[in-house]
Parts: sequence; C-alpha cells; structure tokens
Amino acid sequence: MMYQRIVISQTGGPDVLQMGEAPLPAPAHGEVRVRVLAAGVAFADLLARKGKYPGAPALPFTPGYDLVGIVDAVSDTGSAFQPGQMVAALLPHFGGYTEMACVPEAWLVAVPEGLQPERAVSVVLNYLTAHRLLHHSAKVKSGERILVHSAAGGVGTALLQLGQLAQLEMYGTASRPKHGLVARYGALPIDYRHDDVVERISELTRDGVDAVFDAVGGETLKQSYTVLRRGGRLVSYGFAGVADQGLPAFLASFGRLFVYQFAPDGKQAMFYGSTPTLVTSDPIWYRETLCHLFDLLARGLIDPVVGVVLPLEQAAQAHSRLEQGKVQGKIVLTP
Repeated sequence: MMYQRIVISQTGGPDVLQMGEAPLPAPAHGEVRVRVLAAGVAFADLLARKGKYPGAPALPFTPGYDLVGIVDAVSDTGSAFQPGQMVAALLPHFGGYTEMACVPEAWLVAVPEGLQPERAVSVVLNYLTAHRLLHHSAKVKSGERILVHSAAGGVGTALLQLGQLAQLEMYGTASRPKHGLVARYGALPIDYRHDDVVERISELTRDGVDAVFDAVGGETLKQSYTVLRRGGRLVSYGFAGVADQGLPAFLASFGRLFVYQFAPDGKQAMFYGSTPTLVTSDPIWYRETLCHLFDLLARGLIDPVVGVVLPLEQAAQAHSRLEQGKVQGKIVLTP
C-alpha cells in the first residue's frame, strides 16, 4: 500500500513542492502511525524550501512542523493511544505535509473530542510559540504593555489571544486591511506602512512598552528596542523581513541584538530559538502546555484564526499565499 506526501528534492520557489508516493511504513517500537487530517504551514517551511533555514534536514525532505490526525496503528500493546483516537504532534525535524506519518509516542498529545482538526492544528506550533514567548522569554505580568509586530499572522494572533488571558495592554502592527482582526483580539492596531511606529507608541503610552515581540528583524529591531521603557524586554523570534536578503542581512540583525544585549540602559534584548526543538529538550513543558492550550480551545477561551484551508496537493499555492502576506492567521493543508 502506498501513501502520498509533499517532497522537496531541490531548493527554489513554490513549484519545488512536489507530490510523491512512498510505501506505507509500519510503526517502529515506540511509534504510532497517524493518518493526517490537517497539517500546518509555517514561515520556517518557506525558508527551508529556499535553502535558507538552518534547521532543515538534508534534501530530499517533507516540510511541515505540526499535524493533527487519527491513530491508524500502534507498535506496542502498551501504547497510551488507541486506533481511531485523534492526536496532535509537533515534529522537531519536519515531516508534516503527508497523508501518513509514523511519530514517536512521546511527541503525541491527545486532542479533546469535538475539536475540528483544522482549528486544533492551528494551536500546535503557533500557540506553543506564543506561550513560550510570553511566559518564558518575556515573563510578562498582568497589566504590562506589549507591542506585537505582524500581529495578524499565526503567531501574532496567538500572542494577542494569550495576552488577553494574561490581562495585558496590547498594541499590534499590521497593514490597514488587517486592523479589524487585531482589534478583535483586544489590541490597538498600528499601521506600520503609514505610521511612524515609534511616534505612535510614544503618543499612546508616553513612556513605552514592557515587551516587544519581533519576528521581522532588520530595521524593525531598532523600532522595537526604541519603544521599550526601562526594564523592558525585546524578544526577537525571526527575521522574516530580511529572509530574502541573504546571510549579511541575518548577521546584521543578530549583530544589532548583540549590541542591545550589552547596552547600559536598563533594557533587555534576546533571540528566541526554535519551538520544535522543545519537543525533545523540554518534553514535560511541551506536553503539559499543549494539553493546557487544547483545554483553552475546548472551553472557547482561545479562537485560532484559520486563514485558508487547502488540499495537500496545493501546498505550492499555500506557500505563495504566505509569501505574499495575503493570509490572516494560519494556513492549513488537508491530505
């Protein structure tokens, strides 16, 4: 029996995302075979496709960090999961754009009954990242002010929703057509294309914000650091704005952060690494936090923004849409 998956055999544009067939694997000891119902699309997938992502496996590989599906087969009689059960996984080394996946049981978390796969998968990478950024990196406290760049994106909307639950005062940058979404989650939107972000924050807060979450990099880092009040924390978690400018632009962004880290002005600057690596480096946090987030979803306390749902064979279109910035929230592929 065969199954289909997306394979990247060479780096390049969206057209290098090709459907391929492979024999259906049997789960090895400690693994569970999952029939995938929904797979998330992330910016890291785009960078890996272009050959610009340090964490990407060697070619050929299947992209995709997060998936939700149904247990199809287990390798051990003592497994905690049963065939037919819905589960989610964050994959440390990609592999989500597929119909079937053999996943180590330790990476799986049960999905509560009644949740839609598309909404559940939108929680896995984005909300885990947002939770870690807020509560581990920035260590936010109730009543603090935060600025979220790219606030209408997948991680951006997750930051706003979890920020609401943490009772934060929030500001979010987004293009004007996306301001309604930013406001919907309790943040005051700022048009980064037409407004001076530093001046706008100064007008709104007088003395700045307590934390900034910046996935853009480049010159935006300067804005982010400038709007911090004394004791504020800049958390950089990506350089999407300079992704196509090559290694010098990446190094310049890291260099700027390095300088900020040692500036004697009472502010902090840090770079957040990769959430998928936490599956193995901090497994207890990963499982407990994802269970907590699914509980919030089941209780209606968070509302993931599913921007677009496309069939697996349209993965190239999904990448094109994400690159063009035309999607609010998460893009999901359905095998």
